[in-house]
Amino acid sequence: MPSSKTLPAGKSHAIVALGASAGGLEALERLLRLMPADSGLSFLVIQHLDPARTSLLSEILGRATAMPVMQAVHGTTVQPDAVYVIPPNHDLTLAGRRLVVRPWKMPRDHHLPIDTCFTSLGEQLKRRAVGVVLSGTGADGTLGCRAILDHGGRTLVQLPNEAAYDGMPTHVIQAGNASQVLTLEQMPAALMGELPGQDTGDALQQILLHLRQATGHDFTQYKKSTIARRIERRMQVQQITDQADYLKVLLGSPDESRLLFNELLINVTQFFRDPEAFEVMKVQILEPMLASKARDDVFRLWVAGCASGEEAYSVAILLHELLHVHSLALKVQFFATDLDADAITLARAGLYPASIAADVGSERLKRYFSPEEGGYRVKKEIREMIVFAVQNVIKDPPFTRLDLLCCRNLMIYLGQALQNRLIPTFHYALKASGVLFLSPSESIGGHATLFSPLHRKWKFYRAIKGAAPKTMPLDSSLSWVPERISKLPEHPAKMTKDTNLAELTRRALLQEFGPASVVTDLAGTIQYIHGDTGRYLRPAPGQASLNVVDMAREGLQLELRNAVHRAAGSTETIVTPPLSVVSDDAVRQVRLSVRRMADTPAGERLLLVTFQEQAHPNAAPLANPGKRSATPTSERISQLERDLAYTRENLQASIDELQDANEELSSANEEMQSTNEELQSSNEELETSREELQSVNEELVTVNAELQAKIEQLGDMQNDMKNLLDSINIGTIFLDTHLTIRRFTRDAVKIYRLIPKDVGRPLADITSYLDSLDLLVPAQEVLDTLIPREIELRTTSGNWFLARLLPYRTLDNVIDGVVMTFHDINTRMANDQAVQAARELAEAIVDTVLEPLLVLDQDLCVVSASRSYHRAFHTSAARTNGHKLYELGDGQWDIVALREQLRTILTRDTSFDGFKVQQDLPGLGPTTITLNARRVAGQGARPHLILLAMQYQPSRT
Repeated sequence: MPSSKTLPAGKSHAIVALGASAGGLEALERLLRLMPADSGLSFLVIQHLDPARTSLLSEILGRATAMPVMQAVHGTTVQPDAVYVIPPNHDLTLAGRRLVVRPWKMPRDHHLPIDTCFTSLGEQLKRRAVGVVLSGTGADGTLGCRAILDHGGRTLVQLPNEAAYDGMPTHVIQAGNASQVLTLEQMPAALMGELPGQDTGDALQQILLHLRQATGHDFTQYKKSTIARRIERRMQVQQITDQADYLKVLLGSPDESRLLFNELLINVTQFFRDPEAFEVMKVQILEPMLASKARDDVFRLWVAGCASGEEAYSVAILLHELLHVHSLALKVQFFATDLDADAITLARAGLYPASIAADVGSERLKRYFSPEEGGYRVKKEIREMIVFAVQNVIKDPPFTRLDLLCCRNLMIYLGQALQNRLIPTFHYALKASGVLFLSPSESIGGHATLFSPLHRKWKFYRAIKGAAPKTMPLDSSLSWVPERISKLPEHPAKMTKDTNLAELTRRALLQEFGPASVVTDLAGTIQYIHGDTGRYLRPAPGQASLNVVDMAREGLQLELRNAVHRAAGSTETIVTPPLSVVSDDAVRQVRLSVRRMADTPAGERLLLVTFQEQAHPNAAPLANPGKRSATPTSERISQLERDLAYTRENLQASIDELQDANEELSSANEEMQSTNEELQSSNEELETSREELQSVNEELVTVNAELQAKIEQLGDMQNDMKNLLDSINIGTIFLDTHLTIRRFTRDAVKIYRLIPKDVGRPLADITSYLDSLDLLVPAQEVLDTLIPREIELRTTSGNWFLARLLPYRTLDNVIDGVVMTFHDINTRMANDQAVQAARELAEAIVDTVLEPLLVLDQDLCVVSASRSYHRAFHTSAARTNGHKLYELGDGQWDIVALREQLRTILTRDTSFDGFKVQQDLPGLGPTTITLNARRVAGQGARPHLILLAMQYQPSRT
């Protein structure tokens, strides 16, 4: 039974999912054998199993560990120190800490049980999820490891050099989804130290500040929980438990800073994530928007935070489908941006693993993707629709006049302040009635006045133009915010609920005794007004202005302009003599005081302008409004002289300012001319570069066309070769210099038990059908001596083949292996056996005849002689067979008439009987022998034969 050990309050044990495929059984056994039985961890074993057979994996692994090993059962609560094995043809996931076991019903080609389990593990357990990828082929586990990392868990990957099959470990490592790459011996120690330590927020803040200085990107306003998890992941890789220690590593390692920056970037995406949302986009959003466009309109889209491009390509596919179905010729401007330059590079390439087939669907996969080694590449027509670029959406200017803006799975990682900055930015970027598309876990927050909801479940919002946001990002560091806006007060004024007695007293004294004053900048623009300034200032006619000189009443403008100008250029206080001011149908004497104030914290320089009304002489009412009262002649002359002197001074100051301005303009003109020349030079260089690039591009197009033609030729040659090898029905195996299989034809499976996956394996590992014969030895001899070999082989099923072993020669006449061909010789062997049987039968018949009998060929040579002939003439087969008839004995058959008779039989197809000759037979003496001859006609290459039979009896004396 599983362990019943008690966990600390508020704690829960980690669950480790072990993913393996081909060659993974040995790795699983070794790892479980190395793990202590009381580690407190739970293990889920996910292996690719034969769906048609009962699995014995539980029993096999049970012999490797003291922990209980059992097949997973739906609804079981996961216990520590226990191992749960996935059943064949099922998916294993988690609901809380209970196992969910469901049968797999879809095609086997898309069954990725490791990805499914790892993704569920990450979502359910967060930081207490651990994924381990062991030996196996394919890419199953790569996306699952990404999901575990994104939720704060860890992933361990077996060292590819140690794995029996390195396909799965290599894919995880190349995708950047491995926390650690370890040998099996190192994994138990890494798993036992799984839980990270807790660190102070101050160290975290220092890490983010250092990262901002090192990379120029600020993560301080991202969600702290997300940032902390990703920093802990890098700490686990560095085997550091304290954030303060990790900060020291960062300060001394630029490479680690770069790796941490890449870790903090958000790359969670997939094709058609939330398929129902994309269906809503297609039918309810894109289709009506495209239908409302004129033929020559431009449709503009932006996918912000596109990561590695899957979502951008998903939108592009939908758009391409609609344009094709409705035969629309709209111009599309499609932008996709992300902060991660590496992710943008991947997006531009458009090459994705084979596992995307489950997300894309077979029809779209065939229409918009091209299969390549290791995965699928987005076709060129879709890749060319999108412009991918590196962009910081927080501080870089947005794309504008957009019809559709997609930003999914980005804002959930941002703090509230950044979210409040982004939403008005997105509103600014969209056209009137443009659509914003967010993820289900995101919303527009408190900016309901900017957008109206189109689909609440899948978060589609329509921009409301003319609506002003409640809060604008005026206090941000956005470089694209206009300068006039950025000069507004950094912090809005706040109402104070409580004011102390001293403050009340100060305000009362200022209100009662302080003179009316205004605060301006050095140009005279009013920033703040104190007291009642209506007697001295009034709105100027014409376009509204806050300039204090333009607003000054009659009698103050000249002196006020001069005082402001002088105070702006010095630190002294400028005080004017009493000036006559006409206001409220009365003339008042007012003294102006202009002084520099202390600079603000932001470095802004200000002036304080004070209006001090003189008590004597009292203000006198005007007898005739609009006209000045009469004054004595001397006083009037003095006033005119003062005005004339001021006018001269003002004129001289204006002349000086004009001269300075002319000099500055002249200098600026020279700089502009110099800049213009530089720009012209740069333009010429750019034009030259453009021509060079155009030339290079033309050359590349030519080379590309040539390469394309060669690829097509190579494809045709491969097709011809395949059809040739299939049509001649000759089994062929191509081996390299290490006798490893390069490729083979379909008929080679009659000799060896070969399957397509055996390419790349040594031939010695493959079982053959041969009857006690090993071809590896003669193959090695052919490779060593370069002498071809031919061997007749017999299989266990009784079939015969002629094996020809030849050196494999390249076009450069380099020996690079061995070619083995197998020719079916069953027919020839059957013919040889039939001929041999017929020959044996004929010889047996000849030997059973009692009369002497000779078989002669067309040259009258003895082919065969019966035993009775050998007895009658006391001779043997050695002295008879192969000798001419007239050479037998002592030339006893050298009879001219007999020769003629025999040749007549050969040429005319006749026979003769009763040809008598006298012979002296041993033991019988003179004997009369009667000869009878018949021709046996030959066929094909076999010659005609003569059967010569002999009858004899002793002569009477």
